[in-house]
Amino acid sequence: MKLLFNKILIIVIIWVPLMAQYGTPIRFSLKTTAQDSFVTEGLISNVVAEIRMMGDSLTWLGTGQGLALHDGHKVYAYQTVSNLLDDGQTTQIVPNGGIPAIAILGDTMAVAYSGDNGSIQVGYGITITYAAEDSNGITWTYLRQPVDDSGDSLNPFGEGYFRQLPVTVPEANVTYDASLSSDFLWTASWAGGLRRYDLTQKSWENVPMPMDDQDSLSLCNGFITDSLTGLQVLENYYLNPRDPGDGGNHNHKAFSVLAFGDTVWVGTANGINRGLLINELIGDEIFNCMEWEHYSFPDDGLSGNFVVGLAKQFWNGQLTIWAATMNAESIGETRGLSYTRDDGITWSTALLGERVYNVFTKDSLVLASTSSGLWKSLDGQNWAKFQAAIDTTFMQQKQILTDIVYTSILDERDSIPKLWIGTSDGVAISSDIHGSSWEIFQTEYDTTEVYAYPNPFSPLSHNQLGDDGFVRFHTGEINNTLIKLDIFNFAMEKVFKNEFDLNSYRGALKWDGRDLSGNHVANGVYFARINFAKSSNQSPDNYWTKIIVVK
Repeated sequence: MKLLFNKILIIVIIWVPLMAQYGTPIRFSLKTTAQDSFVTEGLISNVVAEIRMMGDSLTWLGTGQGLALHDGHKVYAYQTVSNLLDDGQTTQIVPNGGIPAIAILGDTMAVAYSGDNGSIQVGYGITITYAAEDSNGITWTYLRQPVDDSGDSLNPFGEGYFRQLPVTVPEANVTYDASLSSDFLWTASWAGGLRRYDLTQKSWENVPMPMDDQDSLSLCNGFITDSLTGLQVLENYYLNPRDPGDGGNHNHKAFSVLAFGDTVWVGTANGINRGLLINELIGDEIFNCMEWEHYSFPDDGLSGNFVVGLAKQFWNGQLTIWAATMNAESIGETRGLSYTRDDGITWSTALLGERVYNVFTKDSLVLASTSSGLWKSLDGQNWAKFQAAIDTTFMQQKQILTDIVYTSILDERDSIPKLWIGTSDGVAISSDIHGSSWEIFQTEYDTTEVYAYPNPFSPLSHNQLGDDGFVRFHTGEINNTLIKLDIFNFAMEKVFKNEFDLNSYRGALKWDGRDLSGNHVANGVYFARINFAKSSNQSPDNYWTKIIVVK
């Protein structure tokens, strides 16, 4: 059945960019007992929206063009296949697509994939492995994006059944978030709602949540005998992810999920849901049911009803649930963080006005990844923002040219903790938790050629850092410390010049699209002349590249 969605869906579609820069990295092979599993050295996309740690050294990266990993030294991208794999197929090659979600628990890891059909995002399914630490021979099980059969209007859960609108297509059915518990893989898939995959039975189950007008929902009680089927059916309930104007519920559009112990937290387009798992013994049979509480703006104190990220913090004997909350449809909603220290009874807010993508916590530390950068707090009330990442390695000339930080994580596996950030311009690792010493990994088109990118370039939309946008210049090997940059218009009139003294300058070789007077240049064709030495046995020479400026 065709699903109709409003402007909230547009926000979802643009949340994880799927188009990124492609590189031409070196092929690398991981030997396995069955076959060769091939990866490529380097990133193939600068969009990094997920970072997850595993074992002593592996760090998994979810990018706009597929799965990647850092083995403690280098970054490798997984080879992908564009054709669909068979449901339940074991494979060592992952599907093509962006990575909106990675879930890890012990050696078990689940990875979600997505793409688009030209106008709307499509779920490409999930790969799951139970031995993700074995980078020399990971075997994945591929799971097609879960959908319903057209006749699945009555589904079982707990002690009875519930009515639902079947979601029969992967369009708008994208797993944006996933969480692993001891028994289940929980997925939040927008139109696909909240589902769980039984890790033992290898089967999917739809999980009903409260409707928009319900503050709570019991899946342990409230069943009545259906006169037509004779089954125990949840009274006055219908699972429907359409818009309310079409008879549906925004709260059935699941976007984020967090599972631990006997509790599941779910963020939707209509607030936050707290589910308590209960095992009931009836006769000789154990039923797994749930009790839900539903929190929303404005009654419960959230900043907004569109919940795009969840995290838990345990510090000094106190549990705090953090939520990245955005404005949905109601007047008065705003972006920011919402948090509760009493299991949802009361909610407070922080970083109001900030577009928060993800939250990471460790002990007293809270990291908020936002469109304006990475923020940190030790008490939830006072916040400080990190400076943009610059690679401090001599002659490296790498810099994160964006304010946007999609995700962050603290790596304490070595004696000195490290800070990771994923951005729209690559992934960066700081050797200290203050972000003062960064190593940056970004896509390279060609390791030897001189070129400008992005090209065409808009100073009003590309590489936005602070109040400026930048085009960067790739040079390949540099063997002198003074780089001269001159920009000429089509009439070969010099409009800009700069010198980069690499003895003191750290950061990208870049231009902000402004002339010598500080004004943005007009649209048109420009020529960049870069003077440097490519090798130690040659003098500095001029290298030319063309830039198209389109504001």
